[in-house]
Amino acid sequence: MSPPIAVIAGVGTGEGSGAAVARLLAKRGYTIALIARNADSLAKFADELKGAGGKAVALPVTSYSYADVIAAFASLPAGQLRVAIYNAGDGVWKPFLQVTPSDIHKVTQSNIEGAFAFANAVITRFKTNEIDDRGKRGTLIFTGATASLRGNTTTSVFSAGKFALRALSQSLSKEFGKENVHVAHAVIDGVIVTGRNKERRNDPEWEKNADVRLDPEDIAEAYLGLVDQRRSAWTWELDLRPAHEKW
Repeated sequence: MSPPIAVIAGVGTGEGSGAAVARLLAKRGYTIALIARNADSLAKFADELKGAGGKAVALPVTSYSYADVIAAFASLPAGQLRVAIYNAGDGVWKPFLQVTPSDIHKVTQSNIEGAFAFANAVITRFKTNEIDDRGKRGTLIFTGATASLRGNTTTSVFSAGKFALRALSQSLSKEFGKENVHVAHAVIDGVIVTGRNKERRNDPEWEKNADVRLDPEDIAEAYLGLVDQRRSAWTWELDLRPAHEKW
């Protein structure tokens, strides 16, 4: 019997939460299908997972357009898709009057169009699964942000994308929960420790202080908790933040 499949969209350069949850699920025995736009980084990360004893396949896309995301699913490996995580989502932070049509397209394609395509492909496959011992056909998780809940002075376009993603996840949870498909939304309320954020902040004390930043591996553990939830007590929305984060 083929191992279960977990598909993850948005793994960056292999440092963030998408990559961390991929590593954790690979250790659990899932075959990991990776979707991202940087083909070289994606192939390198898939090789890392395989080098650590896991099974992984890279499914590069040129964009998060509906057609490109749907096409990526045509190359899924054999097995039952049981876990799906949509971790993709471009951000733009600038005053409203400086927002360009390109900014709007960038944010809405990755946060809305791609998410719709991903959810369509995932739920279509989940519906063919038998209900497992946790009472579910599959788990679909969307990664949100502080901007999913409130706008701010430079987040008009980013918040619009994240509000829409949150609304999509809630709608899908209500529609498909009745068919034992678990849909969840995670609000990541804080800054994640990645190479890019380390370089941007240039603050070794911040890097070492787990009270003020999010660790990708801890986010991954929380996502795994969602995957493991049984049907009598499902979470739709989970918010994650460091202990000292102001909110």
